[in-house]
Amino acid sequence: MTDKPIDPFRFRPRARILRLLGDQLIGNSRLAIFELVKNSYDADAEKVTVTLSALSTNAASISVKDDGDGMSLEIIQDIWFVPGSDHREQQRLQNRRTQNFHRLPLGEKGLGRFAVHKLGDQITLVTRARGADIENVVFIDWSKLLDGRFLEELKVEVNSRTPVEFKGDEHGTLITIEQLRQKNWTRGDLRRLYRQVTSICSPFEAPKEFQVILALPDREGDLAGLPSVQDILKHAFWHYTFKVDETGFTWTYRFINHLTGLVIENRESKGEGGLLALDDRGDEPAEEMMPTPGTRKSTKRKKVVVDKDFLEGVGPVSGEFYVFDRDKDVLARMTTSELVTKFLNENGGVRVYRDGIRVYNYGERGDDWLGLDLRRVNQPTLRVSRNVIVGAVNITLERSVDLVEKTNREGFVENDAFSRLRRIVIAALSAMEAERDQDKSRLRKLLDGDHGVERFDAAPPFEKLRSEAPRLGADTALEPHIKRIETEFNALKETLVHAGMAGVGIAVVFHEVDRGVRELYSVIRAGGDAGRLEQKARDLSILLDGFATLLRRSDRGPMKASELVRQARDVSSARFRFHQTRFNCPLLENLQSDFEAPMAQGLLLGALTNLFDNSLYWLRVSRPDVELGAELTRRIYVGTSNDLEGGPALIVADNGPGFKDGPELLTKPFFTRRPDGMGLGLYYVKLAMELSGGTLQFPAAADVGVPEGYDGAVVALVFKQGA
Repeated sequence: MTDKPIDPFRFRPRARILRLLGDQLIGNSRLAIFELVKNSYDADAEKVTVTLSALSTNAASISVKDDGDGMSLEIIQDIWFVPGSDHREQQRLQNRRTQNFHRLPLGEKGLGRFAVHKLGDQITLVTRARGADIENVVFIDWSKLLDGRFLEELKVEVNSRTPVEFKGDEHGTLITIEQLRQKNWTRGDLRRLYRQVTSICSPFEAPKEFQVILALPDREGDLAGLPSVQDILKHAFWHYTFKVDETGFTWTYRFINHLTGLVIENRESKGEGGLLALDDRGDEPAEEMMPTPGTRKSTKRKKVVVDKDFLEGVGPVSGEFYVFDRDKDVLARMTTSELVTKFLNENGGVRVYRDGIRVYNYGERGDDWLGLDLRRVNQPTLRVSRNVIVGAVNITLERSVDLVEKTNREGFVENDAFSRLRRIVIAALSAMEAERDQDKSRLRKLLDGDHGVERFDAAPPFEKLRSEAPRLGADTALEPHIKRIETEFNALKETLVHAGMAGVGIAVVFHEVDRGVRELYSVIRAGGDAGRLEQKARDLSILLDGFATLLRRSDRGPMKASELVRQARDVSSARFRFHQTRFNCPLLENLQSDFEAPMAQGLLLGALTNLFDNSLYWLRVSRPDVELGAELTRRIYVGTSNDLEGGPALIVADNGPGFKDGPELLTKPFFTRRPDGMGLGLYYVKLAMELSGGTLQFPAAADVGVPEGYDGAVVALVFKQGA
C-alpha cells in the first residue's frame, strides 16, 4: 500500500489567545496602563493624559489620550492589527528617529497593544494621523468577538469620520477601555498608579518634551498629601552623581547637614577621568589558566575595571543617587521624618531609565535587582539598603543594544550585558558608600559622643584603668580583677580573630586549591612531561601545607621574618603567576637583614597573604591591560626596615594606585573601596599585629627604603623585638 499524501496542516489559534496573551504578558492593571503610556512615547507624543472615570460603577472606564503621530488606516491594518509586528524593532535597528523629538522606539516586539486586553472587554480606538483630514475609529467588544471563534475568523469594523475627538490641527490617539476587569480601585491602588505613571520619566534626566497627567474625576482626594519626589529629595543627606563611558569614571559627591542645632561642615568631593574598579567575585574559569607549552595563549581575564570592551552593548551609564539617614537620633531631629520614611518605604530603590523612560520593574517595592538589602546585612555599617536611597540609572537606547527587555515587560533578559550593567552600578554605588562612610562617622560622633561607633577596639584602656586606681586607693584591690579581665579579654579576642581569619582564609583555600588542581589538570591534558607534572604537584603540596599552617591555631612564639615571608610567598605563588605579578623580596636572597620576633604565626601568615590579595586586586585595577607573556609590570615588594619607631618591620609595597584614605579609615572595620570587599582585611592585619605585640603602620616609601618604582601602597608590620 502506497502512502497517501495529506495536505499540510495549519495552526488555527482560537481568538481567545489574544486575551490570554494580555493576561499573561502584562502583570497587572497598573503595568498595562504603563505600557499604553510607553506606546504614546513611541508615537512622538508630548503630552499623555490617563483618566479613570466612574470607578466602582458599571460605567467605569480608563482612557489614555496623547498628541502623538496618530495612525492612518494603513498603519492600523498592517501594524496595529498585526500582533508581533517588527515595525518598531526595524525602526530602532535602522536608527530611524521620530520627526519631532528624535526618539528611538522603546517597543520592539509588537506586543504592547495587548495591554488593552488586560484592562477590559470593550475597547474604542480613535486616532488621527498628522496632516490627515479624517480620524479613524475602531470598536472591539471582546466578550462577543472571542466567543468560540478562531483567530482567522475575526473581523473588526474600522470607520473613518470627520474629526470629533481631534479637531482643528489636533492629532494623536485616544484609547478608551470599558467593561473593566478591575472596577474597584482603592485609594492605595490609585496612589500606586500615580507613582507608577509619573515615574515613567526620570526625575533627574527626563525628556523635557514628555508629560504624563493622571486625572481622577471625583476621586482627586485619593491623591491628597502625596509629596512630589523633589519635596523628598531636598531632605537627603548625601547626593551623588556619576558617569561611566569610554573616557573613564566621573563623579561628584556632596554631604549636606539637614539637622538644626548640630554644627558639622558640609563636604564635597569629585573625580574625573579615573578608572571604575569592579567587583572580583567568583573564580576565573579554567580556560583562563596560564597556558602550558604548546597551547595557544588565552588573553581572556575577568575584568576588574570598566573599559571600552566592557561597555560594548551596554553603552555609557550614568546615575544619580540621593541617600537618606534613618537613624533614630537623626529622625528625632527632623520635623519631616514621618513624611520621608513613608515615602522611602514605598519608593526606595534604584530605578533604570532608557532614554529617560523607565524600564519597569526595577526599583519597585518587591524588586532588589542590585541586591542592596543583602549587601547591607553583610556589611551593616557601610552599605546602603533600598529603604534609604532614591536613585536613577540612565542608559541610552542607541548604545544599549544588548540589553533586551523581557516579553512580560518586567526588566531585562538576564544575559551577559545585564550582568555587566549591574556590576557597573554596584561599583559606582560602592565608590559613593566609601565617601559617605567618612561623613556618616562624623555625624554619629556628634550625635552620640563616640558611643555606638561601629568598631571592635583591639586595645582597651587597661593601662589607663591601672593609672587611675591608685588615685582612689583601690589599686591593690582592683589589680587582680583588672589582670583577670585583661587576660580573658585577650583570649576571647584571639579566638575571635582566629575564627574571623579562618572565615576569610577558607574562601582563599578553596580558590587557590581549585586553581592549583586546574593547572595540574591542564598540564596533564596538554601532555606535559613528567618533570613538569612533578613540579606542579609539588607546588600544590606546598600550597596545601601553607594553608594548613594558616588555618591551624598557633601560639605566639619567636619566628624569623624570612620564614614568615617564605610561607606567605608559597601560599600566594600561584596567584602571582596567574595575575602576572613580579614578587620581589631581597630578604629571601640575602638574610643579613633578617630578624626574629614574637609572632602569632597563623594569624600573621593570614595577614601577609591578605596584604598580597589587596595588592593583586588594585594592581589589576591600575594596570588592567597586561597581556599574557608580556613584561611583568605589576610588582609587589617585601623588605625589612629598622627605621620605624617600635622595632624591626616587614615592609609590603606595590606599584598600584596607593591609598586614598588615612590610617583611621583604612583599619576601620567594614570600610572598603572594593565593590565586593568586606572591609575587614586591614582591620584583621591590625589585630594580628597587636596580638603579636606589634603595630600596623603606613609609612612613606622613602622613610623605609622602598626601591624606586614602588609608588603605590606601603604597609609596615612593626614587631616588638625580644618581647
